[in-house]
Amino acid sequence: MSDDRISVTGVVASTPNHIVTSEGLHISSFRLASNSRRYDRAAQRWIDADTNWFTVTTFRQLASNIATSITKGERVVVHGRLRVRPWTSGEKSGIQVEIEADAVGHDLSWGTSSFTRTIVRAEQPAANGQSDEFTADGQSEHGEGAAPFERHEPEGNAELPEAWPAANESSQAQHDRAAV
Repeated sequence: MSDDRISVTGVVASTPNHIVTSEGLHISSFRLASNSRRYDRAAQRWIDADTNWFTVTTFRQLASNIATSITKGERVVVHGRLRVRPWTSGEKSGIQVEIEADAVGHDLSWGTSSFTRTIVRAEQPAANGQSDEFTADGQSEHGEGAAPFERHEPEGNAELPEAWPAANESSQAQHDRAAV
């Protein structure tokens, strides 16, 4: 089986479905609609082209974060392994296109987002047998009395590469430049 990687931007087209298996594995999935746009010079306007549909599946911590961070209608960027599989059900058949995501985030070309880091301490299970999750300020989602954690900050000041767009350039200007 090939290990083809793909990055796709699109709109979350279904409410993310989140389950936890009997073994404790978190799995989330949702449908993603990605359509391309092109500029029609004759009509002097942007037009929508065909829509590609993907089923996005995530596992473990990414699945837990999807369940609390992503909602239907939001624009996202998905990166992961592409899987194309034929299916049959009685007399019907088709092809399912799935992305097993390694990363999912909001598409900041269309809006703003806020980030809260979660830290899982799997080596110290909580009283209920599940691992505690902590936010970056040390607060546990499981309440009082949870074990603290050490915060590790990156050392030094990293500078952006010169090839990156200027921080003061508007997102519309970046979009227009990319569309050329």
